[in-house]
Amino acid sequence: MPNIELTPKRDLSSFRKIAIGTWRTAKDPSVYGSLSLEMDATLDYIDAYRARTGQRLTLTHLMAKAVALALAEMPDANAVLRFGRIWLRKDVDVFFQVVMKDPDTGQIDLSGLTIRQADRKPLPDIVDEFVRVAEKVRAGKDRDKEQTRQTFKRLPGFLTGWLLDTISFLLYTLNLNLSWAGLPRDAFGSVMVTNIGSLGLEEAYVPLVPYSKVPLLVAMGAVKKTPVVDEGDDGIDTLRIARVMRLFATFDHRLLDGAHAAKMSSVLRKVFADPEAHFGRLDELPQAASA
Repeated sequence: MPNIELTPKRDLSSFRKIAIGTWRTAKDPSVYGSLSLEMDATLDYIDAYRARTGQRLTLTHLMAKAVALALAEMPDANAVLRFGRIWLRKDVDVFFQVVMKDPDTGQIDLSGLTIRQADRKPLPDIVDEFVRVAEKVRAGKDRDKEQTRQTFKRLPGFLTGWLLDTISFLLYTLNLNLSWAGLPRDAFGSVMVTNIGSLGLEEAYVPLVPYSKVPLLVAMGAVKKTPVVDEGDDGIDTLRIARVMRLFATFDHRLLDGAHAAKMSSVLRKVFADPEAHFGRLDELPQAASA
């Protein structure tokens, strides 16, 4: 079994071939963009979901599902670059950064978790898995991640880059399954998401991580009350206050472009405008014993 289940994309446009040939690594062709999403309907959905199920649903959990749905609608964006060719992923997996504290030094460190097949996974399952795995990672009880973290803590700095490049080549370029060596299969998935809003930040663009081969990173900003203008059919505009969250995307221009971004932005707007239609009807969710 390979590291990732892939199929080659054969109908490359001339621009896509030029883009791949122009930029040699993910360090070069970063493109940045932002998207503002009205969150009133979604925040009301979260409150109702928590009251009914007892699960502590968050915007981060919803973003796992939403971004996965966007990639499912734009499968050409769910890809990895190997030997100058684009290969399409079979599954949509979403990676989240997890902030943790090193038990030995007390310093803040970063790890992560991956929600597999997030586009097809029911929301309650995503919440349960996210909470369970995040707690395990923060407690240092995820054996594979903790082994990797400890290895890099002990590794001399001048060898770090070489080792990362070597592992990336074996796992993604050659697509080898090295789980027998303690390296998890496809650890970073299709897209990386980080919630900078939980840190109090309103906006930030996060850098691509070349060794991960992930072509799209999304940062979630803090939700803020913002004036919004509605254009009336009679030509009269109205002003109202809405709760708005901004997303900040960084993508690899060798694989993705404005057309991909526009389609995925459209999907995200639809998802958060009508959460019950995309995340699950509230009246079909299991009720908590105390509800």
